[in-house]
Amino acid sequence: MRDEENLTIEEEMIAEVEPEKPSKILMVVTNVCEFDDKNHTKTGVWFEEFAVPYNEFIKNGFEVKVATLTGEIAPIDPASENLFEDIIWNDAKKALNDTDALDTIDYNKYDAIVLPGGHGPMYDLAKSETLGRIITEFNRDGKLIAAICHGPAGFLPAKTDGIPFVSGRKLTSFTNEEERVYKKDKLTPFFLQDALMDEGADFIEDEPGAVNIITDGNLITGQNFQSAKNFAKAIVDYLSY
Repeated sequence: MRDEENLTIEEEMIAEVEPEKPSKILMVVTNVCEFDDKNHTKTGVWFEEFAVPYNEFIKNGFEVKVATLTGEIAPIDPASENLFEDIIWNDAKKALNDTDALDTIDYNKYDAIVLPGGHGPMYDLAKSETLGRIITEFNRDGKLIAAICHGPAGFLPAKTDGIPFVSGRKLTSFTNEEERVYKKDKLTPFFLQDALMDEGADFIEDEPGAVNIITDGNLITGQNFQSAKNFAKAIVDYLSY
């Protein structure tokens, strides 16, 4: 019979070779499907900004939870629906049809929060006190916070003792010039670049359509949908090391 000491050593050896638990990612997307009640121009989640990271996270063995503020279906911007022709997006589309309400999730279990864009977040995530509180706590705990295109609108409610989360942070988002190039400047409720800079962000802008990823400690941001692949890779690399 093995003595207690040898058993303890064996248990320790087993513990040492046990694989680490996969990172858990909380993706928060918009519920908004129109720019406003007057013009009824459709918007929502820009599908590529959700699907590319989502697929990459699943491919790398991460656990992903998709949330909206209401727990309802997350609408997809019709302008990005051409991507549906590719079968690799099917699982991502299903995930947008089955979201959890953000205020019902135990966000402490997650290692990262990721905010995809589309213009929808300018209307709901930008005003969510619940999301603001989660981002503040993630930042306090040094957890990864990432957003792409209009996703950084979700940073605006995050403040600590009145100091904006983005104050002094290097980041990027869909730019004022890109709003004009894509003819959304008359539709969007505000310019996200201006709003982030007004809160003290160190905003780093590239040319319209350029791939632009900015990493500042536990904060990763991407400028536009063209940056989706590199954005996903930056998150995977961060969580893998």
